[in-house]
This record gives sequence, structure tokens and C-alpha cells, in this order.
Amino acid sequence: MTLKCAIELGIPDIIYKHGQPMTLSKLLSILPINPKKSDSVYRLMRNLVHSGFFTQQKVPNTREDGYVLTSASYLLLKDNPLNVTPFSLMILDTNLMAPWQSMSTWLQNDDPTPYYTAHSKSFWELAGDEPRVNKVFNDAMASDSHFVGTMVIKKSRSVFEGLESLVDVGGGTGTLANVIAQEFPNIECIVLDLPHVLVDLKDFNNLKYVPGDMLKEIPSANAVLIKWILLDWNDEECVGILKRCKEAISSYHGNGGKVIVIDIVMGNKNGREAIKGSSHDDQVQLLLDMEMMALTTGKERNEKEWSQPVFKCRVQPL
Repeated sequence: MTLKCAIELGIPDIIYKHGQPMTLSKLLSILPINPKKSDSVYRLMRNLVHSGFFTQQKVPNTREDGYVLTSASYLLLKDNPLNVTPFSLMILDTNLMAPWQSMSTWLQNDDPTPYYTAHSKSFWELAGDEPRVNKVFNDAMASDSHFVGTMVIKKSRSVFEGLESLVDVGGGTGTLANVIAQEFPNIECIVLDLPHVLVDLKDFNNLKYVPGDMLKEIPSANAVLIKWILLDWNDEECVGILKRCKEAISSYHGNGGKVIVIDIVMGNKNGREAIKGSSHDDQVQLLLDMEMMALTTGKERNEKEWSQPVFKCRVQPL
């Protein structure tokens, strides 16, 4: 929550534009805050320094310390192409925080998710009904897709070579598909998502938008891409989605085909689940699994679960 506060006040960009270590007094002179609450800003920054979002260095030609960015806070800059601010703000949005307050109640009732207990609707239903929720989610997914897409093209380019067409299932506003379409102009890239997500989006070049429901039908294509989709659904629901993927590839006129799943694999390099003595990466995975429990019927899966017969996924580290 201190991070959310810093983002909303624009602190990362203010420090970056200053061009050198920024003293607390200089930061306070720019922030649009009540002067009587200056001490609270110091306490806020102290926490964020401890958390690793900022650090302190000597201001040139003075004895004062000033705040500077770290590699984490560089990712919060508005002009950074890999800006993850929208994703951070989604995770910390009041809409997504409420289910955590209902988790113990949910464990005792018949509701499908804590999110449903808190809002009386599933996340997908509320996103369809509430434009603000829909925008926050789509902005976050676009931010994450640009970040992930850059890494995928850099490290797993061979996965897409030779493809004729590709459907990005649940592809949101098309950020990831657009990255692929630009890198591979010979691939016809299709974005499939619900109608309210694709409102006002127009086809261009080798990228097109198709409104629809992945639980019912997926457009025919040479390959199907599923990024951060299966984690939202339980095993039975995932099998249904994968069956639609198989149908889409089987009905394509070309030869062969593949399903490309981009998702988290729980566990460390030895394939063991992190329970104690875990690394920071393990902690992030465990917290994301709890996020899935709070919001959806899905979960994060380890390599054994991804490789089980109902999934038949071959894990390839990115």
C-alpha cells in the first residue's frame, strides 16, 4: 500500500526527473501534499527504501542524503516501455483487495471464490458490468503483456518461427499479439476476447480482433497462445479450454499446430515446492497462488501438475 501511495503521488517520476539524489526537503517542495503531513512522507519513504524500491546516496557537493531509483522503481516510470505501474495498481485496487477480507467467510460457505463472496459476482461478470474495473484490468494486462512479450521474443523466438496464423486467447486489447505481429509480419495474429473488452478496437495489418468466448469456441489457427489464462481456472475448466484449442488447430487448413502456454511453474529449480527457507521468487509464486484463490477458481501449478495427463504440457523455462 505504501507503493501504491508513491505511484499515485508520482514519486518515481519526480525523483527520476530531478537527475541526481533528491533530498526529502526537495521532494516535499514538489509533492502536492499538506505541509503539516511532511513527517508522514519521510515515514513513507523510509519504508520504501527498506523494501528496495528506493535507495539513498550522497547529494553531490553536500553532506545530505538523497533518494534515487532502484531497478524496481525504474519499472514504475511512466515513459519506461516496460512500465508495470498499471499491473501494480490493479493488484492494489480496492476491488481486488476486498476478497482478502472475505476469505475466512468463503471457506465456510458455498461461494465459488472469495471475490464472489465480497462482490456477489465473479470477477469476469463484474468486469463486464463495470467499465472502471474492466479498464483497470485491461490496462494491467496490456502492461504485463508488453513486458512478457519483449522477453518471449528475445528468449523464445524459435517458438513462433514457421507459423502461418496464431490466436491469442483472452488476449485483452492485443498488446502481446501486436508484439508478435510486428516481429513476424507473415503470421496472421488474431486476438480473441469478450465483446466488452474489444469495444472500439480496429484490425490493422496482420492483427485482427475477434469477439467471442474461449469456453465455447476458438477461431481456427495454426497455433493457439494462452498467456496467464489457465491459472484462472480449475483443472476441469482448463481441460475444456484446451479441448477448444485442439478443435481450433484441427480445423485449420495447414499442417501441424501447437498450443503455446505462458504461465508460472511453481517450485524451485529442483522441482520442489517452496514451503520454508524459500527465495524471493518462491515467495512471489506463493502469493500469486493465494491471489488466484482469492479471485478465481484457478491456481498456480508446479511442473508435475502441468505435466499430468489432462494437460500434457512440456515445461520450457523462459
